[in-house]
Amino acid sequence: MIFFPTMKRMTRLLSGLLVALAFLPHQSSARDNTPGCGNNGIKSGTYTLEHGGRNRTYRVHIPKTYDGTTSTPLVLLFHGWGGNEDSFLDDATVRREANQRGYVLVAPRGLGSGTPDHTYNSWSFSGSTTGIDGAANAICDFSKTPDYSYRSCAGVKQNTCSWTQCQADDVDFSIALVQEIKSRLCIDDKRIYASGGSNGGMFTWELGQNPASAGTFRAIAPLIGLPHRGYLDGPGKQGDMPVLLITGMLDNVVPPGGWDDDSSTTTSNDNDRFYYTGATAITKSWAKAHDCDTSVHATPVEVGYQSVACRTWCTSDTGMPRVLDCRAQMGHTYDLSWSWKLVMDFFDRR
Repeated sequence: MIFFPTMKRMTRLLSGLLVALAFLPHQSSARDNTPGCGNNGIKSGTYTLEHGGRNRTYRVHIPKTYDGTTSTPLVLLFHGWGGNEDSFLDDATVRREANQRGYVLVAPRGLGSGTPDHTYNSWSFSGSTTGIDGAANAICDFSKTPDYSYRSCAGVKQNTCSWTQCQADDVDFSIALVQEIKSRLCIDDKRIYASGGSNGGMFTWELGQNPASAGTFRAIAPLIGLPHRGYLDGPGKQGDMPVLLITGMLDNVVPPGGWDDDSSTTTSNDNDRFYYTGATAITKSWAKAHDCDTSVHATPVEVGYQSVACRTWCTSDTGMPRVLDCRAQMGHTYDLSWSWKLVMDFFDRR
């Protein structure tokens, strides 16, 4: 005998089906459909990537919420001069915030500690290899600054101010590293960010200014790192590219300069006299690129942390402004206990 359910029974069956469907695993949307979605991916750990004939080392931290099917934001982290892939990822605050907010972190290692240089790991950016600033002058006073030149820069440097490696194109490597991570993990390619400290912060500016790499990143956040004097370019792509700059008012290695002072700044420690673009000048350049009114002084803005004072020209922005110049009463240090939370807040809102 054929059984025909009543309308009431049909309604119950349909309701049950809808409830069951609601608890099915998330199915990736078109936005989630990056090459690394749905495969086995990789685990947190240290890996190598062959690039330019060299094996480049990088470390990955995967948040506990990562499921391999949902698109996940990515931050590339660049260590300072002489650091390595552990400089940020060994910090408990950095890992905890990434876990809570659901970010993949990737920290590569710069070049320098092996052949042919045998000196500090470093990242190359505008002026650091040639020793020449944006106005074709030296990036340092070489009568008062030691010669830090790397062997690999012998045919590149124009004076003894050169101080980072010339073995590889770090911009091209960074682009290749992002592609590698996207092929192995489920990454939201609209939410890829770059941050770094000191030399790594200077290189972060390079990634944002260079047209070859700027399109890869949604926003950048350099810590205690500024471009060399005269390198004042805005974003290297059309459209928004927000920036958060964090510097130390007591920093004598990469000093930010005074508020509202467009002048370049000078290292004032006992060993060196390097010249840098001031924090006001570079953030003003980026604010202008975002059509913010730079004809007036930057306006103080509250970001929720007592440790730091921030200003912006982008006062018409809702929420956290797209260009932020933040300075703390600290020296040449990251102070990640609060600064990393601020970086994550900034990226969360982009």
